[in-house]
Amino acid sequence: MIFSCNFVLYSTLLFRYFFVLTPMSFLKSKKYYAVLLVLLVIVVALPFVRGRKKFITNSGVVWTTEYHITYESKVDLNDSIQKVLAAVDKSASPYNKQSLVTAINEGRSDVPDAFFVKLYNKALEVNKASDGLYDPTVMPLVNAWGFGYKSGKLPSQQQLDSIIAFVGMQHTKLENGKVVRDDSRVQFDFSSIAKGMACDEVAAMLARNGARNYMVEIGGEVVAHGVNDRGTPWQVSVDMPVPDGDNGPVHSNAVVLSIDSLAVATSGSYRKFKEVNGKKVSHIVNPKTGESSTSTLLSVSIVAPDCMSADAWATACMAMGLESTQAMMENNKTLGVMTISTDDAGNFIVWSNQRFADLMIQE
Repeated sequence: MIFSCNFVLYSTLLFRYFFVLTPMSFLKSKKYYAVLLVLLVIVVALPFVRGRKKFITNSGVVWTTEYHITYESKVDLNDSIQKVLAAVDKSASPYNKQSLVTAINEGRSDVPDAFFVKLYNKALEVNKASDGLYDPTVMPLVNAWGFGYKSGKLPSQQQLDSIIAFVGMQHTKLENGKVVRDDSRVQFDFSSIAKGMACDEVAAMLARNGARNYMVEIGGEVVAHGVNDRGTPWQVSVDMPVPDGDNGPVHSNAVVLSIDSLAVATSGSYRKFKEVNGKKVSHIVNPKTGESSTSTLLSVSIVAPDCMSADAWATACMAMGLESTQAMMENNKTLGVMTISTDDAGNFIVWSNQRFADLMIQE
């Protein structure tokens, strides 16, 4: 309808100018017909030019990490992106005192929203598949080791044992539209999976608004669909596990992946750790023993159909350790997995299953 109205308007104006106001001598010249042809082409093409899609990038900071979202669209969708990120934060951020998960942890609510249900169900799925080593209720143990809200000296085994008593998804369930905890001290922390869900939710919003080519990256977690502005599949670089330098993170490519309609997430212990009394303490904590990870496994990268799964499994594999991860994932046809570990001499050892290797760009 808009195109039809514009076409009629522009055509009417051209007719009035060239047939009513233009001198007769010019109407009979070749220049007149040339100019008329050019203007007619512009009139017809204008609606298409104005509505043509282009690649747009929106960047910023959320949850203390950077995000970069590139998509092909007729309009800038940054406002919608902000609404999605704000909605995820309001539901799932344990550091937001007004969030739903905080209210549930503090006993002020037991009614989950749609985001909480998604996070809980995916966490429960991966928890069972990893024999309980992935667990979003591990937050009190992480805090005891000096991460999260608290910091301080190393916890004693007695302290860890007292916390383990109420850590575990087996102490929780969703029942009749309510979150049920058999101990009020159970705390949910979906930080290891919420960024992945946020990537999925932003991607879904872009798709609803007509975007077919896009890449959503939040803090290193990525969802990509279609092609980039060069018309080729999206490329995602996976870092080597190099510790941060004096000027911030050091980025050194381990591999580059070519992906379409897939997600990538990486979890590692090489950046998020601290030293207490000369001991390196990782934020990856075994929910069964309460011990901080001391594995030679430095990072795990997962390729999955959705970013929430990739995010959860990357953390799960870090908790499982090198040998268990490789044994479980070697023949997996759905999840692509790459581990980077060290040998006794400190050399990097890179391993991947075939699903992951199939996506690697050979240099």
